[in-house]
Amino acid sequence: MPNILTDKDLYHLGHCLALATEALQAGDEPFGSILVGAGGEVLAQARNRVNELNHLAHPELELAQWAATHLPPAARATATLYTSGEHCPMCATAHGWVGLGKIVYLSSSSQLTQWLKELGVPEAPIRFVPVQDIIRNAEVAGPASGELLQAIRALHVAYHTPPPGTADQQ
Repeated sequence: MPNILTDKDLYHLGHCLALATEALQAGDEPFGSILVGAGGEVLAQARNRVNELNHLAHPELELAQWAATHLPPAARATATLYTSGEHCPMCATAHGWVGLGKIVYLSSSSQLTQWLKELGVPEAPIRFVPVQDIIRNAEVAGPASGELLQAIRALHVAYHTPPPGTADQQ
């Protein structure tokens, strides 16, 4: 069962939502993540850059790579990765191999899958599974509810719904 989200978690998830909004404004899928140290300081942040780079340019993967380069193992283990959406299997694997700590997500992969299905978006080429099925002993909290959850859903709807009178965006 996921942990209950704290006020601190909701604050940091708001930051992730802002990064997801930035990604959408740049023409990319709305995903954003931050890595927070044990003392509560934001160590690094990233947003989706799939449209700018390639299909592997997920923010969670970028932050795992950043942590592997810039943090000793003990600091990685006590860091929390906040993210607008639950890790995909690629990002969860990177998170686990690098030894990052807790994951807190705004929306679950099952929620996103359902939203995209409702929008008629073709299925992804991979299966999404809970991060706990990939990372041993993962500490995970999420999803959020209320306004934050509705806001991230609205960003995904905006990305996958072409404006009236245009060809399909995706």
